[in-house]
Amino acid sequence: MSTLCGGIRDSHGSQNSAEIESLGRFAVDQHNTKQNSLLEFTRVVKAREQLVAGTLHYLTLEVIDGDEKKIYEAKVWVKPWMNFKELQEFKPAGDGGAPSFTSADLGVLKDGHKPGWQSVPTHDPQVQDAANHAIKSIQQRSNSLVPYELHEVTDAKAEVNDDVAKFSLLLKVKRGEKEEKFKVEVHKNTEGSFHLNQMEADHS
Repeated sequence: MSTLCGGIRDSHGSQNSAEIESLGRFAVDQHNTKQNSLLEFTRVVKAREQLVAGTLHYLTLEVIDGDEKKIYEAKVWVKPWMNFKELQEFKPAGDGGAPSFTSADLGVLKDGHKPGWQSVPTHDPQVQDAANHAIKSIQQRSNSLVPYELHEVTDAKAEVNDDVAKFSLLLKVKRGEKEEKFKVEVHKNTEGSFHLNQMEADHS
């Protein structure tokens, strides 16, 4: 499966590569300078990138704030040929600072805690991928010539079994001027393929 130009993908380098780590440090330093804060970089938890004019790096960072460990998300835009590097965004990750989850994390949640649906951050990359897949499927199933656009994921839960991750999402969708809501369940198999399992319009 090839990555479309402009699509977000996991960074080629390992999370701990010198380049990714230096971008993480750069993001924290820039934030500290702008906000006059004293966050201390500890590690990059997750790194993804998007090829634009240059590369947008999406970093999930662990930092120390006072004596507390916190997770932040940073977006760094790099144009190597111009020696250009800019911090675009720096914000607490997730709902209440929860780190982005992975299927592996959910597996741990499932085994370590009660099984079943777990609330997950709505802006997590996996949740967004599942939501975008659902929108594409809804578009294909409708005869509408006006494209559906994802406006917002308002609620997200996930459950992981041995061979499938299930996402239960509440989506706000725009179609032209009209806003609609859908409840969807999207499954992701071990190969990473998404499948819209069920969908219903939400009229609440």
